[in-house]
Amino acid sequence: MTVFEKIEAQQKGKEGTAVWMVGEQLKDICRKSDHIADIVSTDLDNPDMEIEKCERKIEEYARKNQKGSCGCCPPNVAEDIIKIFYGIPDEEATNNAPDIIDISDFL
Repeated sequence: MTVFEKIEAQQKGKEGTAVWMVGEQLKDICRKSDHIADIVSTDLDNPDMEIEKCERKIEEYARKNQKGSCGCCPPNVAEDIIKIFYGIPDEEATNNAPDIIDISDFL
Protein backbone atom coordinates (compact mmCIF):
# COMPACT_ATOMS: atom_id res chain seq x y z
CA MET A 1 0.00 0.00 0.00
CA THR A 2 1.44 3.39 -0.98
CA VAL A 3 1.55 6.36 1.36
CA PHE A 4 -1.19 7.98 -0.73
CA GLU A 5 -3.43 4.92 -0.38
CA LYS A 6 -2.83 4.91 3.38
CA ILE A 7 -3.77 8.59 3.64
CA GLU A 8 -6.85 8.11 1.46
CA ALA A 9 -7.96 5.15 3.59
CA GLN A 10 -7.78 7.36 6.69
CA GLN A 11 -9.66 10.14 4.87
CA LYS A 12 -12.51 7.86 3.79
CA GLY A 13 -15.83 9.03 5.20
CA LYS A 14 -14.31 12.32 6.39
CA GLU A 15 -14.57 14.25 3.12
CA GLY A 16 -14.77 18.01 3.65
CA THR A 17 -13.62 17.86 7.28
CA ALA A 18 -10.43 19.17 8.85
CA VAL A 19 -9.07 15.61 8.99
CA TRP A 20 -9.59 15.22 5.24
CA MET A 21 -7.83 18.54 4.62
CA VAL A 22 -4.83 17.47 6.71
CA GLY A 23 -4.64 14.38 4.53
CA GLU A 24 -4.61 16.52 1.40
CA GLN A 25 -1.86 18.73 2.78
CA LEU A 26 0.11 15.66 3.87
CA LYS A 27 -0.17 14.21 0.34
CA ASP A 28 1.24 17.47 -1.05
CA ILE A 29 4.16 17.25 1.37
CA CYS A 30 4.80 13.60 0.45
CA ARG A 31 4.96 14.48 -3.25
CA LYS A 32 8.12 16.51 -2.57
CA SER A 33 10.37 13.46 -2.16
CA ASP A 34 10.38 9.69 -1.89
CA HIS A 35 12.28 10.02 1.40
CA ILE A 36 9.48 12.05 2.96
CA ALA A 37 6.86 9.64 1.59
CA ASP A 38 8.75 6.71 3.17
CA ILE A 39 8.87 8.43 6.57
CA VAL A 40 5.15 9.19 6.51
CA SER A 41 4.22 5.75 5.18
CA THR A 42 5.98 4.08 8.10
CA ASP A 43 4.39 6.48 10.59
CA LEU A 44 0.88 5.88 9.24
CA ASP A 45 1.19 2.20 10.18
CA ASN A 46 1.19 3.35 13.82
CA PRO A 47 -2.32 4.11 15.18
CA ASP A 48 -0.87 6.98 17.24
CA MET A 49 0.25 8.67 14.02
CA GLU A 50 -3.07 8.68 12.13
CA ILE A 51 -4.01 11.88 10.31
CA GLU A 52 -6.86 12.40 12.78
CA LYS A 53 -4.31 12.66 15.63
CA CYS A 54 -2.24 15.11 13.57
CA GLU A 55 -5.34 17.21 12.96
CA ARG A 56 -5.87 17.44 16.73
CA LYS A 57 -2.45 19.11 17.04
CA ILE A 58 -3.50 21.69 14.46
CA GLU A 59 -6.82 22.19 16.28
CA GLU A 60 -4.91 22.75 19.55
CA TYR A 61 -2.92 25.49 17.85
CA ALA A 62 -6.10 27.10 16.47
CA ARG A 63 -7.80 27.08 19.87
CA LYS A 64 -4.72 28.43 21.63
CA ASN A 65 -4.38 31.28 19.13
CA GLN A 66 -8.10 31.99 18.77
CA LYS A 67 -9.09 35.56 18.00
CA GLY A 68 -12.72 36.40 18.63
CA SER A 69 -15.23 33.58 18.24
CA CYS A 70 -13.24 31.56 15.72
CA GLY A 71 -9.91 29.81 15.75
CA CYS A 72 -7.95 28.94 12.64
CA CYS A 73 -4.52 27.84 11.56
CA PRO A 74 -2.77 29.32 8.51
CA PRO A 75 -1.63 26.75 5.93
CA ASN A 76 2.08 27.41 6.51
CA VAL A 77 1.70 26.88 10.26
CA ALA A 78 -0.37 23.74 9.65
CA GLU A 79 2.40 22.45 7.38
CA ASP A 80 4.97 23.06 10.11
CA ILE A 81 2.80 21.21 12.64
CA ILE A 82 2.38 18.29 10.21
CA LYS A 83 6.14 18.14 9.59
CA ILE A 84 6.89 18.13 13.32
CA PHE A 85 4.21 15.49 14.00
CA TYR A 86 5.60 13.12 11.37
CA GLY A 87 9.28 13.97 11.89
CA ILE A 88 9.66 15.24 8.34
CA PRO A 89 13.07 16.83 7.78
CA ASP A 90 13.58 20.34 6.50
CA GLU A 91 13.12 20.50 2.70
CA GLU A 92 16.44 22.22 2.18
CA ALA A 93 18.32 19.45 3.94
CA THR A 94 16.43 16.83 1.91
CA ASN A 95 16.89 18.63 -1.43
CA ASN A 96 20.60 19.32 -0.93
CA ALA A 97 21.56 15.75 -0.07
CA PRO A 98 23.68 14.30 -2.86
CA ASP A 99 22.32 11.21 -4.58
CA ILE A 100 25.75 9.85 -5.48
CA ILE A 101 29.11 10.41 -3.86
CA ASP A 102 31.84 10.76 -6.46
CA ILE A 103 35.36 10.23 -5.11
CA SER A 104 36.69 12.69 -7.69
CA ASP A 105 34.83 15.47 -5.84
CA PHE A 106 37.37 15.05 -3.04
CA LEU A 107 40.48 15.13 -5.25
